[in-house]
Amino acid sequence: MKKYTFTFILLIALLNCVIAQDTLKHQRSNLHFQQTIITQYKPAIIAPYSGKNSLSVKDETQSSITSTLFGGTRLWKGAEAYFNPEISGGAGLSQTLGVAGFPNGETFRVGGVQNKIYIARLYFKQTFEWGTEKDTIEDDINQLAGLKSKRYFSLVIGKFGMADFFDNNSLSHDPRSQFMNWALMDNGAWDYPANTRGYVLGATAELGQPDWTLRFALTLVTTQANQSVWDAKIADANTQTLEFEKRYIIGGNKGAFRILTFLNNGKFGNYKLALAQNPSAPDIDSTQHYGRHKYGFGINAEQYLSRDFGVFAKASYNDGHTETWFFTEIDRSFSFGAVLKGNSWKRADDELGLAFIANGLSADHRAYLAAGGYGFIIGDGQLNYSTELIAELYYKINAFQKKIWLSPDYQFILHPAYNADRGPVNVFGLRAHVEF
Repeated sequence: MKKYTFTFILLIALLNCVIAQDTLKHQRSNLHFQQTIITQYKPAIIAPYSGKNSLSVKDETQSSITSTLFGGTRLWKGAEAYFNPEISGGAGLSQTLGVAGFPNGETFRVGGVQNKIYIARLYFKQTFEWGTEKDTIEDDINQLAGLKSKRYFSLVIGKFGMADFFDNNSLSHDPRSQFMNWALMDNGAWDYPANTRGYVLGATAELGQPDWTLRFALTLVTTQANQSVWDAKIADANTQTLEFEKRYIIGGNKGAFRILTFLNNGKFGNYKLALAQNPSAPDIDSTQHYGRHKYGFGINAEQYLSRDFGVFAKASYNDGHTETWFFTEIDRSFSFGAVLKGNSWKRADDELGLAFIANGLSADHRAYLAAGGYGFIIGDGQLNYSTELIAELYYKINAFQKKIWLSPDYQFILHPAYNADRGPVNVFGLRAHVEF
């Protein structure tokens, strides 16, 4: 892990020395780097029984690490290309099992703790602009500095993360710098298309106007749940995602809301059919068949009440008939929270965040788990169903010139994996994040 990390840091240092930058009006290329290490500790919990996907009853400590290089360049008028190699390693608590709203957003169900190098993103973007109103775009991760019209149409094709373009929220979206819980990164019930590391192949289109944006994505589906091989039967295995975003100002403070809908198509298993075929030991994978769908929606809103204080809320739903394929086993979710900047205590770049989550399952999904069925995230062998409730509190410290950040974090989880017989769970965490 250290060998790869040092190599990444040396590479970006060298490239920053040789890459020429134009003026703000037209930055030709850029290079950024991030590394995030999250360590979490869980004391022992009370549980009268456990299954193969249960959170461990023992106390445990686990750490995860990701290191990413972000490179971008302009090709011709309106055209940009981005390339992000990434290294990740480590594991989540209990091998990322036993909680639907998992507490570490940097960890996915990768099936191993070894360091892996892979291409996170490699995509091409073409933008067409019109009108005289302009926004000033700053140099940032996968973003070239310059002037951009407020009226535009853009097309992206390649490999990317759905969260790069959809379901954004300035207060609750990025586990590397904000809340760490899975259900606070995105709408929890959005089974967003991705491979096991969170990236997808596909295309997105975006129509932008001064105070609203409309987005659409068509992406591929993996051949199995939480896997990385893409299904070649694109006509039968695909996803469509549509989102409308409205931006506004109330009392001089920025706000926004987003409405997202999705339809996933593929070779999915069906909970009710699995239970009918084998009531004592249902297996969702044995019922997989093309022609199955999962649909749902998400609502995502944020509002600053002052320059330093903002609140947010998210609500999402999916039909819950077919198995979870990409993200996590949540069929209904509601979350809300607030973030306070540190100006009032003379730490302008620090921030304090507090959020609450309620996750639920469809009737078919809970019946399947109660009969002893398993998904790829949860399954205790039986189920005394109750809503999964989570609270998260973090404090982000600007440790060095907005380049090194430290964030102590605490999460309280009641009814992990929707089971009132297990827990509660206390998770204590510390995140170290470097970016430049």
